[in-house]
Amino acid sequence: MNTCFASVDLTKAALSTQVPMATVKKTVRVAAVQMTSVNDLMANFKTCSRLVQEAASAGAKLICFPENFSYMGEKSGDSVKIAESLDGPVMQRYCSLARDSNIWLSLGGFQERFDDTHLYNTHVVIDDTGMIQSTYQKMHLFDVDVPGGSSYKESNFTVPGTNIVSVDSPIGRLGLTVCYDLRFPKIYQQLRFDQKAQVILVPSAFTTVTGEAHWEILLRARAIETQCYVIAASQAGKHNEKRESYGDTLIIDPWGSVVGRLPDRFSTGITVADIDFSLLESVRTKMPIDKQRVSIDL
Repeated sequence: MNTCFASVDLTKAALSTQVPMATVKKTVRVAAVQMTSVNDLMANFKTCSRLVQEAASAGAKLICFPENFSYMGEKSGDSVKIAESLDGPVMQRYCSLARDSNIWLSLGGFQERFDDTHLYNTHVVIDDTGMIQSTYQKMHLFDVDVPGGSSYKESNFTVPGTNIVSVDSPIGRLGLTVCYDLRFPKIYQQLRFDQKAQVILVPSAFTTVTGEAHWEILLRARAIETQCYVIAASQAGKHNEKRESYGDTLIIDPWGSVVGRLPDRFSTGITVADIDFSLLESVRTKMPIDKQRVSIDL
C-alpha cells in the first residue's frame, strides 16, 4: 500500500491540509538548489540527496529543487518514456529522502505520467514525514520560438494543469508555480490575494537567451507586486549537446531585494536565506496593496 500521500484528493490538498503556518517563529530558514540534471535518474537522485543533507545541516526546514530535477532528456519525447505516477518508485525515493532527512522538499517539474504519449509537469511538495502534501500541474506550457533559432513545443508531450494551488508549510503558505508560469502575473496575483500565499516558488529551467534577458527582472517583479518571498530554484549549465540552462538560483524578499544567490550561476549547490515574517508583515502593513486594489474590467 502506498504511504507517500497525505491525501487521496491532491487537487484539494491546498485547501484541506492542516499544516500550521510559520507565523509564531519570526524567521525560518529555506534552501534553494542550483543543479545540472542529466538523463540519468539515479545520478540526479544522488546529487539531490547530497544537497538535501547540506540544506538540513544548514538548518533549512524546506529545500527547493528546480524543474526537471529528477531527469533532463537528451531529445524530445525522452521524458514521456520515463514518466511515472506519483506513487511510482522515483517519487517514492524522494519521499523516503524527505522522511530520512527530516526536511520538506519542493520538487518542481516532475514528469508525472498522463498516458503513453503525454505527461504532466508537476510541482510536488513533500513534508518531513515523507508524505505528499500538495501537487500543482504546470498551467502555462513553453511553446516558444526563442530568438537565436531554438524552438520549443512543450505542449507536444505535456498536458496543462487547470488548478491554482497553495499549501501551508513550516516556512509559511506556499504558492506553487513552474517556470514559464512566471510570465503570467495573474496566477501570482491570485496566489497572493485569493489564496494568501506568503512565499511563492518558481522552480525553473530557463533557456540561456531568455534567462539573460528576463530571469531576474521577472522574479523581482513578482516579489514586489505580490509582497511575497519568491524562491526560484534553477537548472544551470549544459545538460547535453542540445540543451543548456541559464542558472542563477535566487531567493528574493517581499521588497524585491535578492537575499540568496550562489556566487556562480553555473555551479551545483544551494543558497540559504531566512524567511523573515516581521519583514513580510512590515512591507504589507506600510504599503497595503491588498486593501487598495481596484477591480478593473477590460
